[in-house]
Amino acid sequence: MTYAIDGWFAIDEDGVRLLGTRCADCSTVCFPPRPESCPNPRCSGSMGAFPLPRRGRVWSYTNACYPPPAPFVTAEPYEPVTLAAVELDEVGIVVLGQVKGLTVEQLAVGMELELTSGPLADGPLVWMWGRVA
Repeated sequence: MTYAIDGWFAIDEDGVRLLGTRCADCSTVCFPPRPESCPNPRCSGSMGAFPLPRRGRVWSYTNACYPPPAPFVTAEPYEPVTLAAVELDEVGIVVLGQVKGLTVEQLAVGMELELTSGPLADGPLVWMWGRVA
């Protein structure tokens, strides 16, 4: 399996999981993961690996009706891509991703989505949001 971005997500027998970090001192959660010190200006704690929740609620959504410019690879013919910003359960951070199997007409703010994966046009896997199973 080739991932579009190494170290940001993993796929195993339990499904897809975003890989974040959390501060040992103040519990600040980050995605993408950051191995350095805590980004909270009032804290000097260190960050440790933290698997993020697989579900969340739509915070915002849109579609990309025009293909992105090079160097991005798109399918031919180009089909609009649906994108959603999802606020993760329990941690409250918002993560943007493509939406699999749903159009903007089928999405609504507050709708629950679950992490899944799918290939980009040039083949590598990326995390995506999908219907709750």
